[in-house]
Amino acid sequence: MIIPANQAGWPDLQAVLRSANCHGCRCYCQRFKSPGSDWKNVSDEERAFRLQTQTSCGDPDAETTSGLVAYRDGEAVGWVSVEPRTAFRALRRSRVLWPGRDEDKDDAAVWAVTCFHIRPGHRRQGIAGELALATVPFARDRGAKALEAYPMVTEPGDPVPWGEAHVGTRAMFQDAGFVEVSRPTPRRVVMRVDF
Repeated sequence: MIIPANQAGWPDLQAVLRSANCHGCRCYCQRFKSPGSDWKNVSDEERAFRLQTQTSCGDPDAETTSGLVAYRDGEAVGWVSVEPRTAFRALRRSRVLWPGRDEDKDDAAVWAVTCFHIRPGHRRQGIAGELALATVPFARDRGAKALEAYPMVTEPGDPVPWGEAHVGTRAMFQDAGFVEVSRPTPRRVVMRVDF
């Protein structure tokens, strides 16, 4: 079962993210939202508070939320961040993702999938792929005109470390109906679904 994060309890989301150690800290999906100076000076607790506010966890009537939570047998096991691209200040400033792309970076109708986390013991069971698939109707039903992702290219025999794979893989987004629109680096692609 996959539900919007506002329909999940904060303890469930904490259970998923407790083991996440991205970018040298407990990121709580704030890296692409925070300018460099803010990122360096904010505690793990503050990042957790920001995510709790952004997700509106525990408020099923909230009009917005910033992701989806996956459950297996009643246990929260996975998370994906998905919301309007305008929420991600650092993403919109990236020099890597934009060359050759002529579009309005500040178009709030374009949404972005930026981060996955699957709890240890539940990885390599297809949960991230299920979450990627669920982002499509989630964004479309909330008015997105397009949904983007920025996954890593993985090749047999050349594994991508989990710390890099938190953005997902090209294959799982292909399976979810995304198409490649650019390849800014040999291992990074921009993929998109237009509604």
